[in-house]
Amino acid sequence: MRVMGCILLLCLQQMSYADSASSQLQQWSQQAKKQSASFIGFEATRGQQFFTQLHGKEWRCTTCHTANPRQQGKHQVTGKLIKPMAPVVNPERFTDAAKTEKWFRRNCHDVLGRECTAQEKGDIVTWLLTLK
Repeated sequence: MRVMGCILLLCLQQMSYADSASSQLQQWSQQAKKQSASFIGFEATRGQQFFTQLHGKEWRCTTCHTANPRQQGKHQVTGKLIKPMAPVVNPERFTDAAKTEKWFRRNCHDVLGRECTAQEKGDIVTWLLTLK
């Protein structure tokens, strides 16, 4: 009986992060449509490329978050440990829209020198949600 309770709890946790991430994706989708008439949806492959490539600044996402988002990262300057980005190993990831926006705003400035577009955010989160 305890095992079933644990399984149910894990399923509910997975559903809650999916619901939160999906509601954020819906918001970004609406924003992306306003930003670009050619927007047709988010793509995991674009998200992975964005996460791993340089964008004209010294840092890329992997500088602090590592090339494997299932692993813990470490801030390049402060040395602060960063929980894994992949919701599959960090179910709290993307459960708080305000926190998600705060960190995108800060990190995109470090990586791009500007805020990320709605499409860039959506592509990254779409990719992170595909990780098993």
